[in-house]
Amino acid sequence: MCKRYYRTDLKGSKQMAYIEFNKGKKIILGSNSPRRKQLLQDVGINFEIRAFQTNENYPTKLKGHEITEYLVKKKALEFKEVKDDEIIITADTIVWAENQHLGKPNNITEAKKFLEKISNKKHEVITSVCFTEKEKKTIISESTFVFFKKISNSEINYYLKNFDFIDKAGAYGIQDWIGIIGVKKIEGSYTNVVGLPVCQVIDVLQKL
Repeated sequence: MCKRYYRTDLKGSKQMAYIEFNKGKKIILGSNSPRRKQLLQDVGINFEIRAFQTNENYPTKLKGHEITEYLVKKKALEFKEVKDDEIIITADTIVWAENQHLGKPNNITEAKKFLEKISNKKHEVITSVCFTEKEKKTIISESTFVFFKKISNSEINYYLKNFDFIDKAGAYGIQDWIGIIGVKKIEGSYTNVVGLPVCQVIDVLQKL
């Protein structure tokens, strides 16, 4: 269960929320994702970033969460030495639509195809997170179902012309313009769609 606490000043007013867990551990975020960084900062977790460029190829036989779990373990292997007081967090998020993996688009043409595929349909956003300690790894996976309205061709073109999409799975961010005007509803964790299922991550950190 996620527990939220508040620091208070002498007048008793609430200040920045922070999450309490084992303070003897140093949290290392193995990702350069600005969204994952912001999510951890927003809940007051102290961490540092130590990330590597990882080839995100995977065996083609893998499906859904098998892909993300494979990739987070692959990212974790970049950390050759983990100290006793460290927990390395690596994460990977994919869009799974009609039994197909929609990753980060290579170009605007592919991005348009991705958005047309999820238009007026439900798709699944899957994030896996690996917590690497010196002696063990713990992996969790979270799924959220996202329902898009029918996105018009002009809306897709406007988004692709004016907003960043290259570094986003499925060519969209739920927090971006296309997500704000296009997402009808979700079933599951919102932060999971952004890139990190924060509540579930905090639960694991508290247990570790």
